[in-house]
Amino acid sequence: MPAEPLLRIEGVAKRFGPVAALDGLDLDVAPGEFLALLGGSGSGKSTLLRLVAGFETPDSGRILLRGEDLAGKPPQARDVGMVFQSYALFPHLSVFDNVAYGLRREGVARPEIARRVAEALAMVGLQGMERRMPHQLSGGQRQRVALVRSLAKRPSLLLLDEPLGALDAGLRERTGFELRALQRRTGAGFVMVTHDQAEALSLADRVAVLEGGRLVQCDAPRVLYDRPATRFVAEFLGGANLLEGRAGADGAVECPAVGCTLRLPGAAPPAGAAVSVAVRPERIGLLPATDAPRGANTAAGTLRELAYRGEAWVALVATAGGQVLRVVLPGGAAPPPPGDGVALAWEDGANVVLKE
Repeated sequence: MPAEPLLRIEGVAKRFGPVAALDGLDLDVAPGEFLALLGGSGSGKSTLLRLVAGFETPDSGRILLRGEDLAGKPPQARDVGMVFQSYALFPHLSVFDNVAYGLRREGVARPEIARRVAEALAMVGLQGMERRMPHQLSGGQRQRVALVRSLAKRPSLLLLDEPLGALDAGLRERTGFELRALQRRTGAGFVMVTHDQAEALSLADRVAVLEGGRLVQCDAPRVLYDRPATRFVAEFLGGANLLEGRAGADGAVECPAVGCTLRLPGAAPPAGAAVSVAVRPERIGLLPATDAPRGANTAAGTLRELAYRGEAWVALVATAGGQVLRVVLPGGAAPPPPGDGVALAWEDGANVVLKE
């Protein structure tokens, strides 16, 4: 029998005037799971986090934590911690007192507070910094204090609103690994809101993609990336190329805008059916025009733009049919210069048929 969800969102809706921030959303979070909420501005990510925390009230639907309906419970009465992008540390309190603040409000005994604070700071390598003030810490150190301040109360669920957003790129990656290790060590459920796709894919057990207040797809990162269910997910996550075509009698799909024929993995669509296919840019190979292969999943074109990004080259290729495809190549030898004719080719398995 499956374990009862740690958090269950049932048909939750929330409006702000004429705007539907959430529209009948359903979502479960398992005990000890790290879930990332991903979506564009206005998708409902932060609203959902605030509803779970108790800072907003749903217009309809239920939010249950360990089977208990949270309706009417104020934030401080919920077994939930929250970490904000701004850290929200008390500037006049030391590191020790910031971490101890919530425990003191709960009436925890002094020896237990001292023990829990020492344990929390040790988890993130901040031993010996108990008397420092927030302004004496780096951005990464302040983020760690904000994290363990919430975790010191040992909540079942920790909510994180863009927790790494204020850090520079190098520190974000390092702090992200530390955050993931901390989540595994504590066993608490984490729900993180982020705009950073790489962050969501690298840290979370599952990623929930929201659009217009609705849950579009929720899957493990690899499934979500390799097998997007909709056009929105395919384009939003990783910038897949979208190819439109119509199935022929042999099951192959003709794509006039690209000037190619697609051969699909799995069952062939019925003849005459309109088909939308996503192809990830890194699954496409780029060859000189003189080496152009023939057959399905091949296209001819002109290399229009080229950008070097260290570990990869990003190329824009205008195909013979007029559509521009994005291609990501390993950052080794440089591709041909813009203006050259090129050939594109990819395997059947790179073609992902979209449901909508």
